[in-house]
Amino acid sequence: MTETTTPDVAQRLSTGTSGLDDVLCGGITPERLYLVEGTPGAGKTTLALKFLMEGRAAGRQGLYITLSETVNELTAVARSHDWTLDNIALFEMVAEDEFSPDHEQSLLHPSEVELGETVRGIIDLVEKTNPDRVVLDSLSELRLLAQNPLRYRRQILALKHFFARRKCTVLMLDDRTAEPGDLQLHSIAHGVISLEHLANDFGSERRRLRVIKMRGLKYHGGYHDFTIERGGICVYPRLIAAQHHRTHSTDPVTTGLKELDALLGDGLFPGTNALMAGPAGVGKTTTAVRCMIAALKRGQNAAYFLFDERLSTLMIRSKALGMDLQPFIDNGTLQIRQVDPAELSPGEFAHAVRSAVEDSDASVVVIDSLNAYLHAMPSDNFLVLQMHELLSYLAQQGVVSIMVLGQHGVTGDLRSDIDISYLADTVLMMRFFEAEGEIRKSISVIKTRTSDHERSIREFKIDQDGISIGEPLRGFSSILSGSPVYNASKDHLMALRGDDKDGSK
Repeated sequence: MTETTTPDVAQRLSTGTSGLDDVLCGGITPERLYLVEGTPGAGKTTLALKFLMEGRAAGRQGLYITLSETVNELTAVARSHDWTLDNIALFEMVAEDEFSPDHEQSLLHPSEVELGETVRGIIDLVEKTNPDRVVLDSLSELRLLAQNPLRYRRQILALKHFFARRKCTVLMLDDRTAEPGDLQLHSIAHGVISLEHLANDFGSERRRLRVIKMRGLKYHGGYHDFTIERGGICVYPRLIAAQHHRTHSTDPVTTGLKELDALLGDGLFPGTNALMAGPAGVGKTTTAVRCMIAALKRGQNAAYFLFDERLSTLMIRSKALGMDLQPFIDNGTLQIRQVDPAELSPGEFAHAVRSAVEDSDASVVVIDSLNAYLHAMPSDNFLVLQMHELLSYLAQQGVVSIMVLGQHGVTGDLRSDIDISYLADTVLMMRFFEAEGEIRKSISVIKTRTSDHERSIREFKIDQDGISIGEPLRGFSSILSGSPVYNASKDHLMALRGDDKDGSK
């Protein structure tokens, strides 16, 4: 992050893209020249048109000078976003008749002639229209005309000083056709915004931006994910947990199961996260839903981010277990979002969580599961750090976070693709074990950072009545190893479905 003397935010100009304004801590300094660079398709034109439209809404004159696209192409881009470019001057520097034989260049007409005519044309046009905001698209054409780095730099400097005298705020677009490492434009421009367009091996493309420099302004550095939607660019500013703090209650809340509360020591605490780990089918999702419903019944709001399971399956299964979620969805206290991890960037996911907490006042957030989220973006080397920042944010907001983590295998040595337990405040371990020729389930709390939790391992079962947790399994040893040793009577075990109350068939 760059931080220098910062002018009052009221003196800044909005870019028209709210997320980018957040990254820039309010906007850009007026009457300066800025460089927006990015590969074709990164979103430069969309960003520039929104910048001019924002000026138009404020009663300012805008001018779009294109050296590469036609006016028809710009109009089509605007139409795709349901925009109109009325009262914004659009000008093509290359007219159709300039491609006639009479206008062909020869060895007697060196590049200086063509470059000089283009620059003079830009200057004449600005003097004629007297704009407040100008977009020049793109600098690659001027670079080709110059054919010489020194001549190119001189012309850009001349344009910069001219625009400064005219008190214009200018966006110059560049498609990075310069030699790698050529930073001439970076040194000339007052600020530089870089847009990137990346392709994954699977799933949708990724876009992200970075403010490389911004003289005299404070801004949030690093990469920020963004998408191009109908209506413009949606920027998802990188989450910085330390900037989001609010006071909250620290009193523990119940999970809805007194036996589980006893295992945890005193229930779940606001501002902490709980990790539920275990093999497939052991009951992780059902337990998470049970804890969430307890909060909903207290009158709190909740958000459920579903990565693995289909929403319809979750709804049917939960209702069959006596945990009908539909009434809470109908009254607006529960939001369930079915997430396609191949289509979602980490920044967009963090933005969705923030929206649930800040806009919908969610007190409980469930992420089911971490496996799908972490595996969907293997190219993100710092994804675990992003998850750490997200959990820190939720903690500072006083949210109870519940994470589901699937483990490989059924019994024996169970492993996870990634160890995220060190991020968790509470870890619940669920296991299968076999006794009396039956498959049973156990639950235990490995750690909590907020209370003195119970060290025992309890059996639990899931049936049409929901979740039931039994007494501690005193007659077993080595359950967590996956090779339990049973040395007591079955009276210590819970009755399975169809058993008599005394445990006999």
